[in-house]
Amino acid sequence: MPDDDRAVLDKLAALEAEVKADADAQRARKDAALAKVKAQRAAEQAERDEVRKGQALVVQKQARPRPKLDDLGGTLELATKANQVKAELARKPGKGEKNWMTSGAASALLGPIGWLYAGSLREAVPAAVGWVLLLTIAAKILPSILLFPPLIVALGLSGIAGVVYAVQYNRKGGRQRLFTDGKKQLPPGE
Repeated sequence: MPDDDRAVLDKLAALEAEVKADADAQRARKDAALAKVKAQRAAEQAERDEVRKGQALVVQKQARPRPKLDDLGGTLELATKANQVKAELARKPGKGEKNWMTSGAASALLGPIGWLYAGSLREAVPAAVGWVLLLTIAAKILPSILLFPPLIVALGLSGIAGVVYAVQYNRKGGRQRLFTDGKKQLPPGE
């Protein structure tokens, strides 16, 4: 075989080996990409399965009927508290106690000024001063017809606060703060 033919055959073999190596590399990349896609799909499927399990648990929890005793217990507790409040409001105030009707009426008619009857002086005095200032300024700026709706709401809320102040006064034996975090209560008589 002449040298030219052998050189051509060697080049052809080298080219064939290069093409085969390139095809093998492409096949390997394709297999790796395919494996990656399969792994992603498996992970997505596992995630969907977990979500379905969680949803099934939620549905099962919602489908379970609640025990009626819990509802009945809460209702009885609320009824007991309402009965205690009713009894407390029905009794006549004793010596040294504040009448809740007087406190409520004064607070509903006079606003925070009525809180001075049974409320904490640390809350009632600044509220009364603020109330007088607010009414004075509002009366000069706004027409009286515009003052009536917010005034009615404010006086109603003030009346409720007055009743609560009187009830707390009678329970604790002294003036108690209404607008506090509950950690600092005044001693009786302050």
